[in-house]
Amino acid sequence: MTGGPEPLMSMRLRVEQDIFVVRQLGREVARAVGLETQDQTRMATALSEVGRVLLAGGQDADVAFTVVPYGVPTLQVSMAHPAPGEAGRLAEQLQQVGRLVDTMEVDDGGSGTVVRMARRLPPGAPPLTPARMDEIRTGLAQHVPGSPLDELAVQNQQLIAALDEVRAQRDDLARLNAELEETNRGVMALYHQLSEELEETNRGVVALYAELDEKSVQLRAASEAKSRFLANVSHELRAPVTAIIGLGRLLTDSGSDDLTEEQDRQVGLIRTSATDLLTLVNGLLDLAKAEAGRIEPNWSDVDLRAMFGQLRGTLRPLATRPEVDFIVEEPAVPGIRSDEVLLAQVLRNLLTNALKFTEDGSVRLSVRSTGGDVEFVVADTGTGIPPELHERIFEEFYQVPGSKPVSGRGTGLGLPYARRLAGILGGGLRVDSEPGSGSTFTLQLPAVS
Repeated sequence: MTGGPEPLMSMRLRVEQDIFVVRQLGREVARAVGLETQDQTRMATALSEVGRVLLAGGQDADVAFTVVPYGVPTLQVSMAHPAPGEAGRLAEQLQQVGRLVDTMEVDDGGSGTVVRMARRLPPGAPPLTPARMDEIRTGLAQHVPGSPLDELAVQNQQLIAALDEVRAQRDDLARLNAELEETNRGVMALYHQLSEELEETNRGVVALYAELDEKSVQLRAASEAKSRFLANVSHELRAPVTAIIGLGRLLTDSGSDDLTEEQDRQVGLIRTSATDLLTLVNGLLDLAKAEAGRIEPNWSDVDLRAMFGQLRGTLRPLATRPEVDFIVEEPAVPGIRSDEVLLAQVLRNLLTNALKFTEDGSVRLSVRSTGGDVEFVVADTGTGIPPELHERIFEEFYQVPGSKPVSGRGTGLGLPYARRLAGILGGGLRVDSEPGSGSTFTLQLPAVS
């Protein structure tokens, strides 16, 4: 420690009784610099054990206590043994002693073997100012070593205190173990409860799935029954309705007997009602076929220019009101691979519906290419549809409340049928509309099917 801080205290070990002295002195120094009680005992025990080993070698030993106040304040003790070459033997014998201090080194110096030990001071220790260091040196110089019996009494007190601390720690450990066992029992009880609840939930989920499967089968059977009913009823109604229309035409034929004006008006009502009923029956039959999966598309290359020309010609008689412009734009997409009959039927339904509910403005058909799809757009300037009813208009027989067709009569089957045909063609049908802003129906189909 040459050139280091000035030692607080020094002494020489000569005889076995000096081991008690160095033990007492080490404890006193540790107390003076601020080490805690347990650390005082550890330092004193380490000093006595190292002193015993050194004296057993038959040589005296010089002991120096030094404090390093800067950085991390540390109490350092050096014990110099004049016999050289003893570092290996001492290091092996003092291996357990190193556990009592923070650091311990055994070196062969130029004049012998030196054992160095260090213990860090706790953060709450008093500052080791120069004045404090002088005060500690003065106190240590006045220290009178006690007898071996006194040291034995101190050791006994320390042992009793250590035993009390061990007993307290043992009691705390037993309490913690009891609490841990109680916690484990609670955790296991909670685990069993959660497991039972999970099993109950799983049984409920399984039962729910079974019920859903049963309901699905029932709904599928009901849907098939409805489709069969609609098909059968529609088929059976077509013949008498067609007969009524034919009889009405015969009554008003020029070759029949003349009718009175009232009779002619009533026969006209009969023919009109029968025609509307036939339209409804045909719609029901088409819808039943679509729902039953009895419509198979016939894929072919469709010339959109020719199709748009046919739609323009066949629907022109319906656009008789001068306030409404019926516009069929020249298709920007020349052709598409689809079912020409089904595609024309969807567009015809959309255009017919738009003409029925547009009082003034325009009804426009156009087509555009969007990525790998083709979109057919039917836009009108009618009354519009509230957003919350956009999906309901695709339900059978549903019509927007308060809407009145300008011409003809609606059945509530055109849009549902058009959406089903769109699905059969591999696409979809959507609507964008606001009240007072008209409606835009978009049929989106893949460019190649």
